[in-house]
Amino acid sequence: MASDLYSRFATSFAAHADKVFIEDEGRHWTYREIETVAGRLASRLAALGLAPGERLLVQTDKSVETLILYFACVRAGAIYLPLNTDYTEAELAYFVADAEPVLAVCREASTAVFARIGGDGLAVRTLAQLFADLPEAQAPPVPREADDIAAILYTSGTTGKPKGAMLSNRNLASNGEVLIDYWRFSSDDRLIHALPIFHVHGLFVAVHCALFSGATMIFLAKFDPATVIGHMAHASVLMGVPTFYTRLLADPAFTRAVAGPMRLFVAGSAPLSADTFRAFEERTGHRVLERYGMTETGMLTSNPYDGERRAGSVGLPLPGVELRIAEFESGRELAQGEVGIVEVRGANIFRGYWRNPEKTASEFRPDGYFITGDMGLIEPDGYVQLVGREKDLIITGGLNVYPAEVEAVLDDRADIAEAAVIGVPHADFGEAVVAVVRPAGDAFDKDAVRAALRAQLAAFKVPKDILTVDALPRNTMGKIQKKLLRERYAGLFGG
Repeated sequence: MASDLYSRFATSFAAHADKVFIEDEGRHWTYREIETVAGRLASRLAALGLAPGERLLVQTDKSVETLILYFACVRAGAIYLPLNTDYTEAELAYFVADAEPVLAVCREASTAVFARIGGDGLAVRTLAQLFADLPEAQAPPVPREADDIAAILYTSGTTGKPKGAMLSNRNLASNGEVLIDYWRFSSDDRLIHALPIFHVHGLFVAVHCALFSGATMIFLAKFDPATVIGHMAHASVLMGVPTFYTRLLADPAFTRAVAGPMRLFVAGSAPLSADTFRAFEERTGHRVLERYGMTETGMLTSNPYDGERRAGSVGLPLPGVELRIAEFESGRELAQGEVGIVEVRGANIFRGYWRNPEKTASEFRPDGYFITGDMGLIEPDGYVQLVGREKDLIITGGLNVYPAEVEAVLDDRADIAEAAVIGVPHADFGEAVVAVVRPAGDAFDKDAVRAALRAQLAAFKVPKDILTVDALPRNTMGKIQKKLLRERYAGLFGG
């Protein structure tokens, strides 16, 4: 097994050179064509000063060119740093200051923003500029060690300050190899790719499964039920967040006959409700395969390909993943069936948080197990069930929102005395972000507050509703009881 990620890419590029790797609206790209352009682009990156180990920040719309940029970055031995396109200037300024990239690739409308926040030390280019008149010469792949960092993905923290999870060559290569075997990927597969490519699910899980197995990707700019339904007659796999499946079920055109040619539907990034699982099986005859992973770990567990795919369960630990349930405070391993913190160890576990050794140390046990922060239990037959989160993470539409980050912005406002941000059930997004606030005066306009938040936070972090109360519930220690708030407003969106 190659622990150098680009060596693993190169194996597939060579083995499937003349096969179509990517189909998008404009053209079909073979494995050879993708590798050739990635090699030429790697030459351009080197000319712009991107050396091995340096950071390449990418905030672009989904496209084949963005994906080629990822391959070129890995080929150059640099560190790929993808960002959600919804981030505001204030958020981007933090990422640039923390990661210190030498090159930012962005949309045309964002060039002035990056020039402003990056100063003289940051080269800024659009994809069009990067790909214009590429040199003919291909830069040779830069050899990397297994523990060298290949990517940094930022994940918010309970303090509201995002942390850069460092993912190594070994982390990404090993997880991809496990998944193509576990999910039975082959060169005959045709994957409908409708996910974003700025996070683990769309970039590493989906792309690596296709690339490592020699499959073809039907590369869509975004998820649209009608478009996805139209591709199913000539596809075999769909990976999606639960929102994909609720929206497919809401479309009368999505029938058992339409889903018939497909062999596998995979769900992740947020919990899939048992109701959606059962409704999907009743409609199509397919049982959605739910799995569990994190930015810091890649995929950890999966319902089996052959065997019971259990509603409400994230399945069994993947090969090579050691998983246990522990008492949070002491780290004492708990007995089967007891609820505690999910802790994991394996080749897929990240190398730590970028320039944050204290946080890294606090997230690992002395024996190397990573403390996920998710609460769960192991059933008698080994299936893992998640029951909640020790931290207050909200997952909306497959994207992570930490309440502390939103609360910090709300607390800075003169018209809000105090605020608590919670996640409540939502049929479409899984969870919706909701703020419960105690206004500072009589005049309070929640629509004006939401409008102001849109200028400070990515759209997916902005509360879908802001509720006002005379007082927030607190325990005897004065801590806001968010559990009570979640229970009180659980039916806000019909959940």
